[in-house]
Amino acid sequence: MNILAPSILAADFAMLGEQIRTVDEAGAQYIHIDVMDGIFVPSISYGMPVIKSLRRVTDKVFDVHLMIEKPERYIGAFADCGADSITFHIEATERADEILEDIHGRGLKAGISVKPDTPVEALRGFMDRLDMILVMTVEPGFGGQAYLDFCTAKVEAARKMAEEAGRSIDVQVDGGITLDNVETALCAGANVIVAGSSVFGGDIAANTRAFLEKLRCTR
Repeated sequence: MNILAPSILAADFAMLGEQIRTVDEAGAQYIHIDVMDGIFVPSISYGMPVIKSLRRVTDKVFDVHLMIEKPERYIGAFADCGADSITFHIEATERADEILEDIHGRGLKAGISVKPDTPVEALRGFMDRLDMILVMTVEPGFGGQAYLDFCTAKVEAARKMAEEAGRSIDVQVDGGITLDNVETALCAGANVIVAGSSVFGGDIAANTRAFLEKLRCTR
C-alpha cells in the first residue's frame, strides 16, 4: 500500500492545526513530524508539547522522525505525547538494538533512517525488527531541498533488503519529493512518501489529492 505522509515542517505554524486538518480531510494517511535538535542537524524544530497539542487535531498516524543525538533518551517522551511510529537515525546512536526494543515495547512501529551518504547496508542487522526503512533523499535538517538522484539506487537497495528479509517492511523516502519525481521513488520501491513544500505550498487540499492520485496509479 502506498502512503502519503505530509511533512508539517513545511506548514505555516500560525495555522498548523488547520493545515493538518486540511491534509487529513483530503485523505493523507500519515502526518510526518520532523524533530530536530540543532546538534544532529543544524536546525531546531519542535518537541513534545507541540506534538501533544496536535494529537487533539487528528487521529491519523503520527510518523515521528527523530533527527536528534542519542534518541534513546526520548523514546518514552515521544510515545507519551502521541507518536504512532518512531524513526531514528542510525548515525545518531550506538544503541539501536535497545531503541528498537523500547519502541516496540510501547506498542509502536519502529523505523531507522539513513542519511544520503550512509549505505542502507548499515541496516541489514536490524531487518528482523524493522517496520520501516527511511531513506533520506536530501541532507537532513532543512526543508525545500532538491531530490538527490543518486539516492534512487538506495531506495532500490532498501526494497531489495526488505524483500530478502521476507517481512512487510515499509520503505519511506523523505526529501525533495514533488509531483514530478514521486513516480521515480515509487518505482524504485518506496511505498511511504514524505512531501513537505509540495503539499503545503499553494492549495494544500488539491496538492494532497494530486499526490494521492499518483500513489494510486503507480505500482
